[in-house]
Amino acid sequence: MARRTQSIGRETEDRAQHYLIQQGLTPVTCNWRCKAGEIDLIMQNAGTLVFVEVRMRRDSRFGGALASVDRRKQQRLLRAAQLYLQQAGWKGPCRFDVLGMDAAGGMEWIPDTFGLG
Repeated sequence: MARRTQSIGRETEDRAQHYLIQQGLTPVTCNWRCKAGEIDLIMQNAGTLVFVEVRMRRDSRFGGALASVDRRKQQRLLRAAQLYLQQAGWKGPCRFDVLGMDAAGGMEWIPDTFGLG
């Protein structure tokens, strides 16, 4: 089951990255991991570093993919992003986007969903 879930997650992130490339973003890295957590996609858009959380939900009974990025998840992403920024030496602007997908293939991309606090 875990292997299938990982496969679905990888396919979802691949679809998300392809979609964002079509929207003009440039890939930097994917699945960046550190002690604070993982960032699904890191991309650039017109000189801005973009941290993307990709969420997939089979149905929206519990709020859907976008609603699943709660305050606790945002805090983990913020900590991971801060570590990435330190390691990469990035001094420019950055933002956090969320891209939600459903089982039917629908996508909703919300740029600049939340900030560095």
